[in-house]
Amino acid sequence: MTGRRILVIDDDAAMRDSLAFLLDVNGFYVATYETATAFLNDVASGPVDCIVSDICLPAMSGLELVRKVKADRADCPVLLITGHGDVSLAVEAMKAGAVDFIEKPFEEEVLLRAINSALEARPKKPADAAKLQAEARLADLSSRERDVLQGLLAGKINKVIAHDLGISPRTVEVYRANLMAKTNVRSMSELMRIAITAGL
Repeated sequence: MTGRRILVIDDDAAMRDSLAFLLDVNGFYVATYETATAFLNDVASGPVDCIVSDICLPAMSGLELVRKVKADRADCPVLLITGHGDVSLAVEAMKAGAVDFIEKPFEEEVLLRAINSALEARPKKPADAAKLQAEARLADLSSRERDVLQGLLAGKINKVIAHDLGISPRTVEVYRANLMAKTNVRSMSELMRIAITAGL
């Protein structure tokens, strides 16, 4: 898929340049900004198909940008990248409306796949269909696996989930591995997105 306009927001000039180059050679039109505020102030920026933004930005964070884009009812997907991700941050990003959450350093292929997936999902999938699809992927989970998933969604670490459920942290790790295998996901953020889409 080519000719789509991708916006890159990152306060690291080297990161901006490398992302712009990667997207350009893969056939995308690219515009870059140092801050979210600079993008929002650029009224002449034109239509945007997807935004790739760092989470840690001066003035307005990537999370705040996602909320602003959603509040303005723009259907433009926002993909967040971060140098220091954790599960609770990924959950917050997904709940705010980010379509994906990618930790640096990442393989170029991972980013391109996430962008293409966000672009493909835009026009054709109504929310109900996405919800049904997400629910189907969670259908095989046991009640205990769902308990662990709820704990992860709440941003709790393994030790806290273990204490809450009266099991060992090692058992929580086993349940986490089961969750990843049963839902066929490659990352924790992907699992979070499915759970949130399913309405958990």
